[in-house]
Amino acid sequence: MRQSPLVVVANRLPIDDSVAPDGAFEWRRSPGGLVSALHPLLRQTPATWVGWAGGTGPAPALPDVDGVRMHTVPLSAEDFRDHYEGFANATLWPLYHDAVEQPEYHRRWWEAYQRVNQRFAEAAAETAEPGGLVWVQDYHLQLVPGLLRDLRPDLRIGFFLHVPFPPPELFMQLPRRAELLRGMLGADLIGFQRAQAAHNFAQLATKVLGLPATDRRIGVDGRVVRIGAFPVAIDTAEMSALAARPEVAERARRLRQDLGQPEQVILSVDRMDYTKGIEQRLKAYRELLASGDIKVRDTVLVQVAVPSRDRVAQYQILRDRVEHQVGRINGEFGRVGEPAIHYLSQPFDRAELVALYRVADVMAVTPLRDGMNLVAKEYVAARVDGTGALLLSEFAGAASELEQAYLVNPHDLDGLKQGLLAALRAGPEDVSARMRAMRDHLARNDIHAWAASYLSALEESGSLAGRRAATR
Repeated sequence: MRQSPLVVVANRLPIDDSVAPDGAFEWRRSPGGLVSALHPLLRQTPATWVGWAGGTGPAPALPDVDGVRMHTVPLSAEDFRDHYEGFANATLWPLYHDAVEQPEYHRRWWEAYQRVNQRFAEAAAETAEPGGLVWVQDYHLQLVPGLLRDLRPDLRIGFFLHVPFPPPELFMQLPRRAELLRGMLGADLIGFQRAQAAHNFAQLATKVLGLPATDRRIGVDGRVVRIGAFPVAIDTAEMSALAARPEVAERARRLRQDLGQPEQVILSVDRMDYTKGIEQRLKAYRELLASGDIKVRDTVLVQVAVPSRDRVAQYQILRDRVEHQVGRINGEFGRVGEPAIHYLSQPFDRAELVALYRVADVMAVTPLRDGMNLVAKEYVAARVDGTGALLLSEFAGAASELEQAYLVNPHDLDGLKQGLLAALRAGPEDVSARMRAMRDHLARNDIHAWAASYLSALEESGSLAGRRAATR
């Protein structure tokens, strides 16, 4: 077993399900998300990625991808059903997103979550070199830091939560809340997207576990665990360079032509998920069409809804509702050759997605709750000509950074409509000033700054691990 100085532990390996003609795997780059955040970092750092390959049964042996070693963790069909579809995505996911859908609690799901987390912890323990660094990712693996510390106390362990962390009154609903908190506290550094999430966690450490805590440090088992906000970023320079390629600009020109050369194009790119506010956005758009504030010939909405968790019943129901809504709107307001909404339920490759970003006069990113939302940041980075308006939910983590966006409350239908009209009707000087400020922010706070900030904090946290717990 080869060992690595840096081990990333995440639910999924960052590979595409398909294999290239030469037999190689490629990085899986979906809109936003974990892989988009970590890919630029790991291209430059010798590392092993521990994760699930996507199928059930024995773990396949996979080749290195872009120099990153792939260490597969097996999941049985029962593990997938009860850990991934069950506790992770039917218990934790809805609870962490303001209980937009009602969380479900089943004891066998918790048993599977423990079992799978133990398997991931053992895999990380095998692959990390002595004194190495292990970076555990996201809500699927909240027990891993504690389990890994029991197995390998020599390691520096980081944990990063890519989704929101809920307020105490919601988290307290969890039947196994203490075990989850203890699992995360096995890390030396726990990173969140926003400062409020760190505050929520510190409150719960005191309330549930009786630990001394501030919004920066928690004392546990004679150690100091640091916590804090480290907003995830993107590779701004790489995105801008891709958007500036002549072939991408030409593809954007052809896409606009294919859309009928409308005066304005609105774009939304989401995973098919009930947290993304797709239904609310479509309803607002329909009402603007009905009132005459938007006319089909002048304005086009392109809604990309990438399939997600197709086997989970809630997602199947959502997809049916969204497709019914799109069909109804096109039936009422579309014309032959001029649909009101261009609806695309498919993943896009990187260049095609960036071409869409370049086409969009308005990017509508209006989740009901989101940890960060990297699509919003990707859109800003792709607007190399300094144009384009970003309509952004107040409840996306990106809103605290991209303050110059047209911010809206997606739960307020009238406010959502007003925000969309404001973005569509804004003058070029206002649009340019807002975009320039957001692009400047992303240039200063890119993926490299994010990684350096988190990893330097983890280095410092490791030096604190042997000290007696104390808070200030």
